Amino acid sequence: MMHQNEMKLEFDSRSCNESFARVTVAAFMTQLDPTLEEVADVKTAVSEAVTNAIIHGYEGRVEKVTIFCRLEGQELYVEVRDYGKGIADVPRAMEPLYTTKEECDRAGMGFSFMEAFMDSLEVESAPERGTCVKMRKRISRETDGGSDDECRDGTNARCGEAIGNRQERL
Repeated sequence: MMHQNEMKLEFDSRSCNESFARVTVAAFMTQLDPTLEEVADVKTAVSEAVTNAIIHGYEGRVEKVTIFCRLEGQELYVEVRDYGKGIADVPRAMEPLYTTKEECDRAGMGFSFMEAFMDSLEVESAPERGTCVKMRKRISRETDGGSDDECRDGTNARCGEAIGNRQERL
């Protein structure tokens, strides 16, 4: 049976919310029974995308960042969107070490990290219209839980056991 689920999260573009976003996506993906390495990879990629939205997209202004996640089978799809200043030259911005903020730590490595830790990365952006970072990650382990309906209402004992086991691993 194809496992499918979605979630959407919207929060202020404050640096203190970066860890909130990272942990929320990690918690959502536990349904796929990921390894610790897979969770760490996704958390790093989400951190980089959110940080880019805050630092480059909004340049210190407090606006909204949106994260959309979807599970399709054993694949996690993550979209991080801002409505900030956008990127005029996406291919150039994705080059390692390219930055418009020399004063920032690790400047110019965000897209490189996202690309390294996820299976696919796509960036859509336009000046003054914002940026949408789309990432995918295949989770290698198969889940052992029941059907989606059984998990959703919490009545399946196997589902509860599987969730408890996953939380122990993380």
